[in-house]
Amino acid sequence: MGSRISQRASRVSIIKLALLAGCALGAAGTAQAQDATAQDQAAENDAVAADEIVVTGFRQSLEAAINLKRNSVGAIDAIVAEDIAKFPDQNLAESLQRIPGISITRDAGEGRAITVRGLGSQFTRVRVNGLETVATSTDGASANRDRAFDFNVFASELFSSIVIHKTAEASLDEGSLGAVVDLNTGNPLAAKAGFTAVGSAVVSYNDLSEYAGPRLAGLLSWRNDAGTFGVSLSAAYQKTQVLELGNNTVRWAQARFDSVNGTPCFQQSAANTAGRPNSGGVYRPSAACDQATLSFHPRIPRYGEVKHDRERLGITGSIQFAPTDMTKFSIDGLFSRFNSDRRERWGEVLFRSNERSIDVINPVYDANNNMISGTFNDAWVRTEHYLRESTTEFYQVGGTWDQDLSDSFRFTLLGGISKSTADIPVETTIVFDDRDAQGYSYDYSDMKRPKLTFGTSVTDPAVFQLAEIRDRPSEIVNQFKTAQLRTEWDVAEGFTIKAGVMWRRFEFDTVAFTRDTAVCGNGGLDRVLGTVTCSPTAAFGPAAIYGLPVTAQISELFELGKAGQPAGNTNAWLVPNLDTAAEFTKLYSRPLALDAGNNRGVQETTKGGYVQFDAKGELLGVEYALNAGIRYVKTEQSSYGLVGTVDRTVERSYDDWLPSANLAIFPTQNVILRFAAADVITRPTLGALTPGGTADGFNYRVSTGNPFLEPFRATNYDMSAEWYFAPQAVLSVAWFKKNIATFTRSDSITELTYAQTGAPVTSLNPSSPAAINPSQLLEPRWVLSTTVNGEGATLEGWEIAAQIPFSAFTDGFLGNFGILANATFISSDADYQLQGPITVANQPNGNLGPLTNVNVTNTLANVSKRSYNGTFYYDDGKFSARVMATYRSRWHEGASGTGNILEGFGSQFNLDASIRYKVTEWLEVSLEGNNLTDTYRYRFTDFDADRNYENNHFGRTFFLGARFKY
Repeated sequence: MGSRISQRASRVSIIKLALLAGCALGAAGTAQAQDATAQDQAAENDAVAADEIVVTGFRQSLEAAINLKRNSVGAIDAIVAEDIAKFPDQNLAESLQRIPGISITRDAGEGRAITVRGLGSQFTRVRVNGLETVATSTDGASANRDRAFDFNVFASELFSSIVIHKTAEASLDEGSLGAVVDLNTGNPLAAKAGFTAVGSAVVSYNDLSEYAGPRLAGLLSWRNDAGTFGVSLSAAYQKTQVLELGNNTVRWAQARFDSVNGTPCFQQSAANTAGRPNSGGVYRPSAACDQATLSFHPRIPRYGEVKHDRERLGITGSIQFAPTDMTKFSIDGLFSRFNSDRRERWGEVLFRSNERSIDVINPVYDANNNMISGTFNDAWVRTEHYLRESTTEFYQVGGTWDQDLSDSFRFTLLGGISKSTADIPVETTIVFDDRDAQGYSYDYSDMKRPKLTFGTSVTDPAVFQLAEIRDRPSEIVNQFKTAQLRTEWDVAEGFTIKAGVMWRRFEFDTVAFTRDTAVCGNGGLDRVLGTVTCSPTAAFGPAAIYGLPVTAQISELFELGKAGQPAGNTNAWLVPNLDTAAEFTKLYSRPLALDAGNNRGVQETTKGGYVQFDAKGELLGVEYALNAGIRYVKTEQSSYGLVGTVDRTVERSYDDWLPSANLAIFPTQNVILRFAAADVITRPTLGALTPGGTADGFNYRVSTGNPFLEPFRATNYDMSAEWYFAPQAVLSVAWFKKNIATFTRSDSITELTYAQTGAPVTSLNPSSPAAINPSQLLEPRWVLSTTVNGEGATLEGWEIAAQIPFSAFTDGFLGNFGILANATFISSDADYQLQGPITVANQPNGNLGPLTNVNVTNTLANVSKRSYNGTFYYDDGKFSARVMATYRSRWHEGASGTGNILEGFGSQFNLDASIRYKVTEWLEVSLEGNNLTDTYRYRFTDFDADRNYENNHFGRTFFLGARFKY
């Protein structure tokens, strides 16, 4: 463009195009766009039509996003839907991963949570239509009981834009070390006059589950001719079924075995001459037994299937009324229901806590001290069937009053409530055991694809006994209430003072119960039906009674599909039939017992305000724009939890002053240099604030909370350079650094008896080994841990991004192509105090040595050192096609367990593609494919040894659909 005026006019035209397409920029973003429109209206009217570049389709959404980025003083990125029900991806998290500096974690093949510039989801705040909220789902291996936002709760069709604020401002909500993410729904006053109807119908198909399901979305909108009143209503529905197939170890561990290659590892004492080889006795050191003891073996090696049945329903509504040019009222509502059934079927060996009875034959060890293969007799074979039924409901209602009191003074009054409820009425597991199986073998020579072979029958009901039943219903509730007043005063040309106050209350409550029990205790009648006489716990062999008889009526045959298993693997086994087995054991008639560690809550009330100074002008012939200010917030926290059987509440408060500044310099009209600095906070992890604790009778650990944890505090620095060298084009590079003053860490005391931990016996899960065998409570094997504030850490990185339409260099057919690409490089250092491997096979007192305390320096949790994203597209306004690839290098999630150091995920690559064709002005058809390479997700349980935690895949998903607009 030839002048600053024509450039500004083009920017406004693009923003209006985005708004006409249904883009809502949230409370702050909408105000910014409206202000720009008002200030530049005259310039727009004077602009020459030939000076403007009008684009449609995918390129239209790219241009709207790039102009939001260009017009901001702080560092932001945006994704804008070109129209309702046409978000660039099927999942909000998957769209976010295409932004520089953002990576995602997946559940069942779908994006669930995000990491921004190396900081995990708990460090990111999310706002929906300007109101901070938390959406909690129970999907995945575990429920979300933290501050993280689960993006898989919502259908992406409900949203028309996402704006990511990477630098802080005094006027921006606090609570993020990483970013503030704005999710925005419809804006009826920005639509065309009259009635608008948009709808889409898509069939999704997953090639692993072989399931086809519907995906429907629609919008109804009306605006009067005067543009003073508008109303819109949108809805989206989706039903899917995804299979997750692969293997799992539930970590690796060290332990003493009964014998190794015929060498007994225990001898009976003089007082116990009648003792058996499978229990009791005194450890007998030897080279073979010591090597097996100190090596790591998989705790529960297994293959299996996880089936995810999901159903989403989402509804949004908006009413806007602008009686004058100076007044506007908006009411926005959002409702979402996410039903998810997770069903698991596993065939495994329970080495965990049972090694004492197992004989090892021909073990093979690798350079990382892993027992990677061997054959095992007297093994504890287990098959299990698990079902969790869950429903997540989210609703939010918010209102906004925008008022201009004069040409220079205006205010926005914003308020609303939101509630997210994750309910699990059923979380059931039923277990079959064969506790003296012969000839079991595993081979982890290929750590990702082990061979697991059962030497005895696992398809004969007579081999098994029904040994455990479990049911763990629970509920999680998050609630937000918000009230804010924002004011702006244009003191002089190019100088504005912004000030505001806010009140916000966040409430988190979780309650959980258990019906768990082992069928047999230490002899006597069984605990379930009272019809079987159980053997003493020490009994061993084919005659031992530890469960109820298994029949064909309460069992079913499971056959493993394509799980990446090698030839020779056992691929079929008997599992419980949940319906008939639950009825047979009267599981759901059993009384509920309180799960003490998961009955807890936190209430946080934040009060505060801010003042911010915005200025723009020219200095020494160079244009600039800046904002600088300070935000004050007082946090009043009340947390409760069970300490034994007593409900304890702890209250505390703390204050924070958070200065921030952003500066944008324009050395030329197409180049922007940005600088930013800010003090930021993230409040402590919710689980760590519990006054009470949990007792883990499987891993012999008691964990307690710490309600006096200080928040994570950091100082962030950012610099970037952006070159807008052509319409729709930008090259940029950004540097960022985060000096984090304090992180939390675990602090532990080892070699305690259970009584010395202070936890009541009632806190133990009834089906855990420690509860079944009370003698383990007297052994000095217990660990007492809590969370404390530790030392800080640093994080530094670079983001490089390019948006290059070929139209910048050529016309015609080739000009319809384009590239989006970015790369992020992060370095970070954090010190971890962890529990590492056992190094002593036999102490002077005859006990196995304890886990060692180790200090480890590694990257921060969730930091991938490298991530890349690329999109190659074609768009001529009628036909469009895209190929999208993402890569993320390996990362850890923090402390592991059982002597492993830092567990996490291997590198991940995803390839997606999409084609669309506009048949008429009102009809468009599309075909899309996600995860086209069917990438496996590999998880390790030790950063350096790279021990397998799990390796699974989810299949490819295809979408065939049509969309209409009236």
